[in-house]
Amino acid sequence: MIRLRDVCYVRLGTRDLAGATRYATEILGLEIGERSGEAVYFRSDQREHTLCYVDGDPAEQAVAFEVDTRDELDAAAALLESIGHPVHLGTAAEAEQRKVRAFVAFRDPTGNRIELAWRPATGGRRYHGTRDAGITGFSHVGLCTTDAARDERFWTTVCNARVSDRIGDAPLLRIDEIHHKIALFPTDRAGIQHINHQVASTDDVQRSYHFIRERGIPVVFGPGKHPTSSARFLYFEGPDGMVFEYSSGVRSIADELLYRERQFEFGPKGFCEWGARPDIREFHD
Repeated sequence: MIRLRDVCYVRLGTRDLAGATRYATEILGLEIGERSGEAVYFRSDQREHTLCYVDGDPAEQAVAFEVDTRDELDAAAALLESIGHPVHLGTAAEAEQRKVRAFVAFRDPTGNRIELAWRPATGGRRYHGTRDAGITGFSHVGLCTTDAARDERFWTTVCNARVSDRIGDAPLLRIDEIHHKIALFPTDRAGIQHINHQVASTDDVQRSYHFIRERGIPVVFGPGKHPTSSARFLYFEGPDGMVFEYSSGVRSIADELLYRERQFEFGPKGFCEWGARPDIREFHD
């Protein structure tokens, strides 16, 4: 089994690198860590980067998860190959681009590009956002799935993910005590469905709601409160159709023996207990 330690970074292609950079700094409030060739790296916590925009096709997306050791990375590559998932062994130059010592890449059953990273770089200076969004760190991703049951089996049998709750057939998966680091949403395509950053408080969620609306950025869900994770949330549109989320107060599952996964309806009540209704394609039947 592949033991995922944490979600590490996302890489997004864009045809408008300058515009994506303005959005990441002026709207999201992330800090530029580095500009390098045709890529811009953004910090949201102590890590050297958690988001990288790359000049290229917006369909080219990847999400990375950290593993603890080089032996675990090599074993993961061998396991994936043995079960029919071809693995790309990252070159030294590609690893440097990702600010890791080594990585491998593969496609999950839906076709999402997943990277397993060993020794991602930690920053030697404190993260300082470009606006007071209250960001405390990059937290989780939503992934598209063309077969939720199949992909759930992959993440929970090939990898160490466990189901925390389900909204309809959409599983919310944890790899540590945090309620979920991966959410799988049924649809007809591959891709990253949304990117989440945690913020310090509900006040930060509400402040950003007004900040984002005043700047003409479409809010597609919220403010609200998830009945699954207990997080107070706000979803809004980003470059190239990406959806970003701020949330605060996510549930922690400390006792694996006592916790039981729950089933919620795939509808507004399953997504928000405050009554907000999503304007997000993958959140509708």
